[in-house]
Amino acid sequence: MTEFIRKSWQALTTDEVYQLLRLRSAVFVVEQNCAYQDMDGLDQLAEHLFCTDDQQHLTGYARLLPPGSEGGSHCSIGRVVVDPSKRQQQLGRQLMQTALAHCDQLWPHVPVLISAQTYLTRFYQALGFVNTGDYYLEDMIPHQKMIHQKNQPAE
Repeated sequence: MTEFIRKSWQALTTDEVYQLLRLRSAVFVVEQNCAYQDMDGLDQLAEHLFCTDDQQHLTGYARLLPPGSEGGSHCSIGRVVVDPSKRQQQLGRQLMQTALAHCDQLWPHVPVLISAQTYLTRFYQALGFVNTGDYYLEDMIPHQKMIHQKNQPAE
């Protein structure tokens, strides 16, 4: 099992910030051929979950946003990315399972909302996410809102 590290924006080193922005750009801008504003002002509010290889190169990353940071009472997981050379190794599944566990630890009983690329619907459904029915184009890529409901506390 891969070891994941979670840090606040303030705790990230400059090298970690560089690597996470580099990986997000390599996949979301270059690979997906999508010019968009990645630095959206939310990184400073987020918890950053990532893993590295033996040479300390970032191999997987997700951004965890607290309730209310995007409006609404949900928390969210976004900017989920795996280094292209590390795909097909179940790293994305491990990353999302770990991200959900951290959200549950940080914000118990708060639903998790994601903005999923529609081609990944089955992947997210296998992790317990449910489609909300909200489909839209984001940067010319079909997306949908999906939610993961956590167990509610006993009354």
